[in-house]
Amino acid sequence: MKKNFDIIVYGATGFTGALCVKYLKENYSDLVWGIAGRNQKKLEDLSKNLGINCKIFIADGNDLSALNEITKQTKVVLTTAGPFHRYGSKLVASCVKNSTHYVDITGENFWVKKMIEKHHEEAKKKGVRIVPSCGYDSVPSDLGCFFAAKAFGKKIKNIHSFHTWKGEASGGTIETMFSAKSSGADRSSFGKFALNPKGSISNKQKEQTSDKVSVHYNKVIDAWVGPFIMAMANTRVVRRGAALLEELGEGYGKDFVYKEHAYYSSKSAARKTTFFLGVLGVIILTPLSKLVRPFLKKPGQGPSQAVMDGGFFKCKFVVNGEDGSQKIYKMHASGDPGYKVTSKLVCESAISLLGDHSLLPGGESWGGVLTSSSGIGSVLIKRLKNVGVVFE
Repeated sequence: MKKNFDIIVYGATGFTGALCVKYLKENYSDLVWGIAGRNQKKLEDLSKNLGINCKIFIADGNDLSALNEITKQTKVVLTTAGPFHRYGSKLVASCVKNSTHYVDITGENFWVKKMIEKHHEEAKKKGVRIVPSCGYDSVPSDLGCFFAAKAFGKKIKNIHSFHTWKGEASGGTIETMFSAKSSGADRSSFGKFALNPKGSISNKQKEQTSDKVSVHYNKVIDAWVGPFIMAMANTRVVRRGAALLEELGEGYGKDFVYKEHAYYSSKSAARKTTFFLGVLGVIILTPLSKLVRPFLKKPGQGPSQAVMDGGFFKCKFVVNGEDGSQKIYKMHASGDPGYKVTSKLVCESAISLLGDHSLLPGGESWGGVLTSSSGIGSVLIKRLKNVGVVFE
């Protein structure tokens, strides 16, 4: 099947989608790409405002016929249209059907689990790479672990990651958080190994894996640590990525264990943030959500340019080897992680899938519902290093 487009950005008029369009325009004028979404006028206005001249596709997320017209014509779909459990399922199905690679920025693991159950085996047989969670959810965690493990070069007992950041949430992210409760997902969708392939979890991993994080001082990184707001999403992605790499004979260690934390400048900061996370959880999971949601940002609204320029993220990965050795690796970048950095991460992920697939994990024929580590790996690290993301 001849594909006339390299990348089509779906959800292009959303806050993050528009950032992706701008990023591609400014950095990849040689690509043949298009924009897609539900509203033709908004797409035309976006084209005019950004001064781009590319094909516009109109497709509702539930219109499989219209989505097929997109996926038949492009090598890669890049989508930012969330919540993904509302707008992403038929697009993934269309990509698998028409052998089109796919990247998104979801943090909705319960939805990714459904996509794995429905499409992993067919995508694997076809060599189609479906790679969710290619934004700040969950590239720093997943690809950071991959980088640390490769640099460490020995079998690993565990990796503990520590994260700090500065940024704001957009209306789309807030909508996703508040809509998850009504998605109908069951408890198994939120388990510690919810995304792992069947039969991939060892007894040691079951015994030693815990997501509980208390506020305490960590001597190894010399900082106060506590729960990380994105750990629930990131840890499941990292565990799936490690298990898929183990399938390929490129894993970190058969009994590899991963845990994620945030780190802070002081004990009080750690305690305040942990308290805030607890309150946020109560609001989202109770009827309070209906009272609070109208006062927060709406989809399409996001941080100012000044906020995005002033943001950053930093990650530290403490690697403990099976032989008792220990090393620390780091990953960091400037810019609001949820938007300025996310648009960079997902665009570079999409572009990575346009190149020589023999350089990607698993080689030419590998496919399935993958992660950034198990689906793109070192190719993405190389690209990100060239655009200001530091691995050390």
